[in-house]
Amino acid sequence: MGKTTGFMEHGRELPRRRPVPVRLRDWREVYEAFPEESTKVQGARCMDCGIPFCHDGCPLGNLIPEWNDLVYRDDWPEAMERLHATNNFPEFTGRLCPAPCEAACVLGINEDPVTIERIEYEIVERAWGEGWVTPHNATVHTGKSVAVVGSGPAGLAAAQQLARAGHAVTVFERAEKPGGLLRYGIPEFKMEKAVLDRRLAQLEAEGVTFVCSTSVGGAAEAPGPPDDGVIEPGEERGLGTANAPDVRVRPAAEVRAEFDALVLAGGATLPRDLPVPGRELDGVHYALEYLKPANLVQEGALASSPITAKGKRVVIIGGGDTGADCLGTAHRQGAASVHQFEIMPEPPSDRLADNPWPVWPLILRSSAAHEEGGERLFSVTTTEFVDDGSGAVRALRGHTVEMRTEPGRPPVFEAVPGTEFELECELVLLAMGFLAPSGAPPSTSWASRSGRAAVWRPTGTGPPTSRACSSAGTRRGARASSCGPSRRGVPARRRWTAGSWGRRRCRRRSSPASWRCAEPRSCRAVRPRQRHRPLL
Repeated sequence: MGKTTGFMEHGRELPRRRPVPVRLRDWREVYEAFPEESTKVQGARCMDCGIPFCHDGCPLGNLIPEWNDLVYRDDWPEAMERLHATNNFPEFTGRLCPAPCEAACVLGINEDPVTIERIEYEIVERAWGEGWVTPHNATVHTGKSVAVVGSGPAGLAAAQQLARAGHAVTVFERAEKPGGLLRYGIPEFKMEKAVLDRRLAQLEAEGVTFVCSTSVGGAAEAPGPPDDGVIEPGEERGLGTANAPDVRVRPAAEVRAEFDALVLAGGATLPRDLPVPGRELDGVHYALEYLKPANLVQEGALASSPITAKGKRVVIIGGGDTGADCLGTAHRQGAASVHQFEIMPEPPSDRLADNPWPVWPLILRSSAAHEEGGERLFSVTTTEFVDDGSGAVRALRGHTVEMRTEPGRPPVFEAVPGTEFELECELVLLAMGFLAPSGAPPSTSWASRSGRAAVWRPTGTGPPTSRACSSAGTRRGARASSCGPSRRGVPARRRWTAGSWGRRRCRRRSSPASWRCAEPRSCRAVRPRQRHRPLL
């Protein structure tokens, strides 16, 4: 804990955002510097709550009270060590995580919660500034090799943990550079890419090899019915997160033969579509078709974006984080106007009786992009995109809906008579979430197409040569949630690559270097363990 009476003496404080007219002129991050003393005061607010529910709220299980106390006591190096004990990339989560730990903070029952996410950010940024973040190279090498497919936060976390365990790790990424949506989905004003690049340099120094513009597996290897025609961003135009323009495809069997183990961390990149009349018109795009070229421009890889909001009337369909990313990007590109649609009703400003602490609060949230402008419309749905006569979108038509719910059933949205409208627009961005990993699982011999994850499911007591993490095996779109399974799954992969999967060591009859007993029929120690599949 921090100061015993800190939560009674100090209120919650966050850094100020740069003025809107100023930050709309550039793509830099929106927050101003936060004084060190202010960070220590916020750490002092961490109370002696007895049971820190923030541990349970955090998908990574971060040791939050410990590093809050260390910040308050001005022990920043140790705070950095405790932070990195559970989180490979606190500079990512400190900027992008929705902070479920703060929603679970005990102080949040009747006061403003501790500024956990900001303290996390300040710890890791000071650590980088002071040079405390250095490569941690393995002292012993196992001689085993592991392939990680996908270089988003989950793939990077798995790669770093495995490399530090002494394995030779190769990360395959089908985009031009590693980082996944951290690079091509998150706008520069939310996380500058220099933050990602410095961490990638650390991984490379630790022995991780990155192979970009390379896709593992392909549709030809997929079991089951053919694709339903939904095109992932980039597969048609070469602009989305799916593939680099010159992507090389490696057969999954070839990769499995080359490596001792395989980690699937491709994420859930297949977007939800809106199949209404006029969907095929020019000017109607998936969000990531729009966000990636905007990021490439800031990276210097493109001179200008082929999809721009400059001077256009923009409609964003979807009210989540991706929609907010599109909103901030459209502002910086000089959109004439922006409307953001959400089919759900407007959430309340405070918790309702059926949404108590410490569960995630279902309340109205506004990001920095909403502060910059635009109009948010709730309880509306789109029914048609209108052609301007030349194959481009001129307007969209929709109406207001009313949500009805029944216990045990998904909500139903019913049209409200007399609420039909037409809204003129030249650019429509579909930001309605993600459904599943795109394309097909890498191999018919070991993977199944479940619609959510491609995971090797052993039928006997065989080894976990292939495992899924990231949004491929968990809920979609949660950056901190995707890192957690990567870290938790590493011990299982380590046991397999070390040759110890499914056997106990016999201390009586085997030598220290052997896992096999000379009398296996009579020794209970070598009986196969019950089938154990770590939850990934």
